Amino acid sequence: MKFRQTIRQDPDVNLTPLIDVVFLLLIFFMVSTTFKHEAEITLDLPQSTATKQQEEKAIEIAIDAQGRFFINRQQVVNKKLETLTEALRKVVANTKSPALTINADARTPHQYVVTAMDAARSLGISRLSMATRKRTTAQ
Repeated sequence: MKFRQTIRQDPDVNLTPLIDVVFLLLIFFMVSTTFKHEAEITLDLPQSTATKQQEEKAIEIAIDAQGRFFINRQQVVNKKLETLTEALRKVVANTKSPALTINADARTPHQYVVTAMDAARSLGISRLSMATRKRTTAQ
C-alpha cells in the first residue's frame, strides 16, 4: 500500500487585509477624537528661598478666603471692581511710583486676585508683587 505523499507547505499569511484594518482603525480614531484643548494642566509652582527685599512703603491689598479686600489693613466696603479702584486711588494719590503687594489667602478664588490686578492696572501701577509664605523644609 502506497499512500499519497503530502507535501507540507508553510502557511502563507497575507498581511494586506490586516494593514487595511489597522489603517481604518487609525483613521476612525483620528476622526472621532476631539481636539478641544482643556485646561487640565496640573501646575507645580516653584518655591522660593529668597528673602523679601525691603522697599519703600508698599501698598498692600489683602484678600481673604471669602473675597473681601483690605487695603493697608482697612476693609473695602464691597467686592466690586469700581469700589476697589476708587479706594486704591485714594491711597495712591500722593505717591509717584507706587509699589503694590497682593497678599491673597490660599483659598481665595482666582477671580478676586484678577480683580485686584485689574484695579492696579487701571490706575497705572506697574510695580506689582504677589506675597507668598516661605515653604518650610518639613513639607
